[in-house]
Amino acid sequence: MHLNLSKPIAFFDLETTGLNISNDRIVEIAILKIEPDHSEKSYTQRLNPEMEISEESISIHGITNEDVKDCPTFLEKAQEIKDFFGDADLAGYNSNKFDIPFLIEQFLANGIDFSMEGRKFVDVQNIFHKMEKRTLEAALKFYCEEDLENAHSAQADTIATYKVLKAQIERYEEVENDIDFLFEFSQTGKNQKIDFVGRLALNDDKEVIYNFGKHSGKTVAQVFHEEPGYHRWIIDNEFPLYTKKIVKDITDKLIQKNRAKKEAKKVQDEKQMINKLDQLKNKFNQEPK
Repeated sequence: MHLNLSKPIAFFDLETTGLNISNDRIVEIAILKIEPDHSEKSYTQRLNPEMEISEESISIHGITNEDVKDCPTFLEKAQEIKDFFGDADLAGYNSNKFDIPFLIEQFLANGIDFSMEGRKFVDVQNIFHKMEKRTLEAALKFYCEEDLENAHSAQADTIATYKVLKAQIERYEEVENDIDFLFEFSQTGKNQKIDFVGRLALNDDKEVIYNFGKHSGKTVAQVFHEEPGYHRWIIDNEFPLYTKKIVKDITDKLIQKNRAKKEAKKVQDEKQMINKLDQLKNKFNQEPK
């Protein structure tokens, strides 16, 4: 079977130096891009993270510091990777919580904006967990009757994820072959997380809200007016760059709006003062002293 697509979708997987989105780096990326005509393009690249790969991570994906010491850095390949993704929707296994925020963080850390505007993102793990609650290896075995060889290599995991999603659509009548449906169905939690790590989300009115801490459930705009310094605390502390970017973009617009209001009030006040002076001149037929 084929996915019903109106635009490309890119399945991808990352292998990294560790699990910290803000501090760790990518050592391998694999992308499988499916076009609406069902043609496929693949891209795999190992990267020099310019930092030590943790022993725990090496034990999982098997990529050593020696393996990547002569590879290009993410910055050297960033534009190439961004161009390969293009405007495609995104899909992966546990991608909403890990791969997507990790990738965005890497782009932003290197001064490149990887826009999520207009993209759908499908997390195959969330569909699996809603239906069966297992691992990727178990998912491939359960849905496709295949063993996952080279587990935790980015390319093998990416291809397995693509196969599992197609098998899920074929198996479950309620899982529709439609990217809009899969995007919605693969989300978790009450609110749609927009920074992927869950610090920010959208409420029922599609307003950006804080999804943690003392202001949980309040809109960023509401908190900006109640506690103007709170957004500065977010920006100055160890939150993911994408979270900071969203907060900064919203608060910058609010600041500009406030300045515009003050300027408009200033102009209005000046007009009122001129009117009063004109009234006085007319009354006394002379310039006021």
